[in-house]
Amino acid sequence: MIILGIDPGIATVGWGVVARDRGSFRYIDCGIISTPAGMRVERRLFLIHQALSDIIKRYTPDEISIEELFFHSNQKTVINVAQARGVILFTAEENSLPIYEYTPLQVKQSIVGYGRAEKKQVMEMTKVFLHLDRVAKPDDAADALALAICHGNSSQSKLYGLRTIKDSKKTGGQ
Repeated sequence: MIILGIDPGIATVGWGVVARDRGSFRYIDCGIISTPAGMRVERRLFLIHQALSDIIKRYTPDEISIEELFFHSNQKTVINVAQARGVILFTAEENSLPIYEYTPLQVKQSIVGYGRAEKKQVMEMTKVFLHLDRVAKPDDAADALALAICHGNSSQSKLYGLRTIKDSKKTGGQ
C-alpha cells in the first residue's frame, strides 16, 4: 500500500510518501509545497492544488493521511489553513483517493507510543521506521511522513476505515 501523508498549511504543505508491506515501511519521497507570502490567497490555493495533483500523479498513492485542523489562537491563520486543507481534500476527492484524518495526539501515540511525546521524539522514530540515515527535512515533510506511518499502523487495526472523512459524513460525524 502506498500512503501519502499531508501536513496542511497555507505557506507550507508538507508531504511524504511511504510504502507499507507486511508490517514494515519503506521511504519513497517527501517534500513541501511552498506558496509565497503576499500572494493572493486564491492563487496560493490554486498552486497547492496543482502541486498536489502532480504529486498524486507521480506517486499514485492508494490512500491519503492528513492532520486534522489544529486551532491556533490566530484566527486568520486558522482560516487560511482551513482553506488550504479544503483544497487538499478536494484534490484527494478529485483523484478518488480515500482520506483519513489523525490528530497530533494520535500521530504521536502511533509513532512513539506516547500521545504527549516531543516533536524531536516523533522525528527520530520516523527516521527509525523508515530506515533513514537522518531525520527528514524540513519539519513539515517529516510531519507528513509521520502521518503516513500513523495511517499505515492504524490501517492494520480493527478500527481501519472508521476515520475516513467519507465515513464520518455517512454517520453524521460520529
